[in-house]
Amino acid sequence: MIVTLAIMALGAVVLGAALGYASIKFKVEGDPLVEKIEAILPQTQCGQCGYPGCKPYAAAISSGEADINLCPPGGSDGVRKLADLLGREVKPLEGEEKPKQVAIIDEQTCIGCTLCIQACPVDAIAGAAKQMHTIIAALCTGCELCVKPCPVECIYMQPIVENLDNWKWKYPVIEIKRAA
Repeated sequence: MIVTLAIMALGAVVLGAALGYASIKFKVEGDPLVEKIEAILPQTQCGQCGYPGCKPYAAAISSGEADINLCPPGGSDGVRKLADLLGREVKPLEGEEKPKQVAIIDEQTCIGCTLCIQACPVDAIAGAAKQMHTIIAALCTGCELCVKPCPVECIYMQPIVENLDNWKWKYPVIEIKRAA
């Protein structure tokens, strides 16, 4: 009985040492500033900023390669939050600011080509080849990437009406006047 316990304890020590060595050897460094910037971005993964997703755009902002006003889905509210976080000046949004919206598929016209499914970066479209597709509204980020590839133009964007279920406090606008 004691020999069995000793063997189990020795095995636990060896495996623990191997795991400790592996955690040091294969440690992945992360930038906490990139993670904070990415948390502010809207996670649409739409590429409207010129980067393939929100994480690469956050890394570019962190390194100083990109400006903070390139994200149309984030809007001017997102620019203000990024300026606060980074201590930079608030600049006007580069693209056109649009209201929050969700894609809608006219199910009578849909031919089931799956081009919209392939274009959606967040998998918010359900359907199969030669079958009707539908939008999962809770997952849709309103990036409009599914609209252009549709050959029968059955996808359109509908603004999300603000109600008690989706209302959020607006970011406060504080203007600081510099002394002359």
